[in-house]
Amino acid sequence: MSDYDYDIGVLGGGAAGLTVASGASQFGAKTILIEKEKALGGDCLHFGCVPSKTLIKTAHVYHQMRNAAKYGLPAHDLKPVDFRAVAARIQGVIDEIQKHDSEERFCKLGVKVEFGDAVFTDEHTADVNGKSYTANKWVIATGSSPSVPPVEGLDKTPYLTNKEIFSLDSLPKSLIVIGAGPIAIEMAQSFCRLGSKVSVIQRSGQILSKEDKDLADIAMHVMAAEGIEFYLEAAIEKTVDHGKEKEVVIKKKDGSTLSLKAEQILVALGRQVNVEGMGLEAISLDYDRKGIKVDEKMRTNHKHIYAAGDVTGMYQFTHAAGYEGGVALSNAILHLPKKANYTNLPWCTYSDPELASIGMNEKRAIEAGIEYKVWTEEFRNNDRSLAEGEENGKIKMLLDGKGNPIGMQILGPHAGELISEWVAVMNGGIKLSTIASAVHPYPSLSEINKKVVGNYYSGKIFSEKVQKTLKFFFHFKGRAC
Repeated sequence: MSDYDYDIGVLGGGAAGLTVASGASQFGAKTILIEKEKALGGDCLHFGCVPSKTLIKTAHVYHQMRNAAKYGLPAHDLKPVDFRAVAARIQGVIDEIQKHDSEERFCKLGVKVEFGDAVFTDEHTADVNGKSYTANKWVIATGSSPSVPPVEGLDKTPYLTNKEIFSLDSLPKSLIVIGAGPIAIEMAQSFCRLGSKVSVIQRSGQILSKEDKDLADIAMHVMAAEGIEFYLEAAIEKTVDHGKEKEVVIKKKDGSTLSLKAEQILVALGRQVNVEGMGLEAISLDYDRKGIKVDEKMRTNHKHIYAAGDVTGMYQFTHAAGYEGGVALSNAILHLPKKANYTNLPWCTYSDPELASIGMNEKRAIEAGIEYKVWTEEFRNNDRSLAEGEENGKIKMLLDGKGNPIGMQILGPHAGELISEWVAVMNGGIKLSTIASAVHPYPSLSEINKKVVGNYYSGKIFSEKVQKTLKFFFHFKGRAC
């Protein structure tokens, strides 16, 4: 241990890297954190979760203002959006959170922070800015970047990714979104609500292709009603730059082609892992285009080198990165064996309505060959949902043959918050009967969690067999009408 400059070195200052660095240093390990960008925080803070959710809120408020009459308020003719003001608000939120992820704060925690490109020269040594740093353990948490498809003409056509979309000088009059995953859908709806004419191009037959189609279709129909045009099962033939206008030529399912034109193009077709230029080949680290290979303890093929976060290519969510960073920290620093378990990992797409999930959905259950039954409840039957004018969506509960929950999906208002009750239920092994007997405040959206469980139990409790038994013992007279 004394042969190395540091007990542990961390590459990447995003969610996973910051979790490891702060924890390791506070446990007493001499720690160096190396970040290639000019500030800590990672993609989530600067180009992902934080700016996107800030933009989503701004777009939501503007959308409600435009639809004031729906809430019994006077209609207003609103001024067009000044996107520079929107971008300024986004940057303000980033700057405030940045204080928590600053070099100064991590220095106070005892972490040495270096900015620059790190390159491994051997299994324990990385060079940064002409200096060599050695560490007994390393954690690679370099994240991911926008994936750009090999489309004819795209290299000659200016386009946006999540790295540019939040700092535009003006609101695009029109926007073509390539892709229909969470980032694509969130941005498409936000810019549509702010006033852009938005078109979405998707290769498959549904948006949010990892989700169940019934829920994804409801979300799509809501967005289509707001003005977004969707082109499903469409292949991109080429793009052309016409100066002030960009063209995307697509091939539809029937073989015909269609030309779409817009002021801006947003490419949102997934992520590629950041593994290039770090000298991983020189130390024979096992990785491919999908990510760095790790075991359940987040260890690579070199037992003293760990990887966590997007760079592993598994679950590319900020909360997953933080979780994996914790697993790596436990094994690398505390020597407490801990294995990553993604069985009950939740996630949420922050469209309106939001779509949140934990455990199995129908797609994954079918793929796994698991028998299940589905129980649902509509948000239009929830009193608080109706009061807020948010009646779109439903909750789906998947139960196995023994009546145990194996998955929950919620499409509706504040689904990302409502799923948290199921995070506790499924991770804590709480029985459904506990949920059924729980008292939720009225009126609240959270009542829908109890209601869907009640739907499951009502068929058992209020069955004909139970009625006959009660009539026999208590001489009940039966129905009154």
